[in-house]
Amino acid sequence: MQLDPIQLRVLGSLIEKEITTPENYPLSLNALVNACNQRSSRDPVLELSEEELRQALHTLEDLALTNPVRDARVPKYEHRIRTVLNLRRDETAVLCLLMLRGPQTPGELRSRADRLYTFDDLAAVQSTLERLSARPSTSEGAPEATGPLVTILPRQPGSREARYAHLLGAAPDLAAYPVERTEAPASSSQRLAQLETEVTTLSAALETVKSRMDQLEARLQLQAEGSVSINDSSVR
Repeated sequence: MQLDPIQLRVLGSLIEKEITTPENYPLSLNALVNACNQRSSRDPVLELSEEELRQALHTLEDLALTNPVRDARVPKYEHRIRTVLNLRRDETAVLCLLMLRGPQTPGELRSRADRLYTFDDLAAVQSTLERLSARPSTSEGAPEATGPLVTILPRQPGSREARYAHLLGAAPDLAAYPVERTEAPASSSQRLAQLETEVTTLSAALETVKSRMDQLEARLQLQAEGSVSINDSSVR
């Protein structure tokens, strides 16, 4: 199965809206255009036309991945990916996020999945990814025999975590997804210079505090002496 970016956006949007707004599902063509072109939770943001979506829907229907609902006054569309690929709810949520937002780390998937599926922890996300990546091939005859549906990408230099991508379309362009870089460890001389700077800053701050304390003590002493003078005068 090699879906193009528009077909993937259509399929991912249908999955998302079925879960997040079931009262408005299946989607009309106009609602589907809005879902595909929305600016939040999409990477990249697209500007697709109705004609482009119609063509994508025809292809997805031929693959049995979508189905038109013809008993409504306005034609509406629903996905059938769970049935075709025999997916669990957590697997559907992960594939939906990967289709809509591109390659992601397990941490990103967990934080973005709340509206689709609640993962208890990162281990649960990792377990789902491993199941999707270890699916048997069709020759093995298992119920979930679709072949792997996700893959782990090579970790890019400077990245904290490896990212995962779905295998429903072309290989992702890694250059389109900025690497979250970590700072290089400082050398001994850099650490020493940093410590010296911190000591100098702390010493200056301490001197400022001492100066203010001295001023406060002097002011309190003057107030105390003034109070004694007033008391002495009243006694006389």
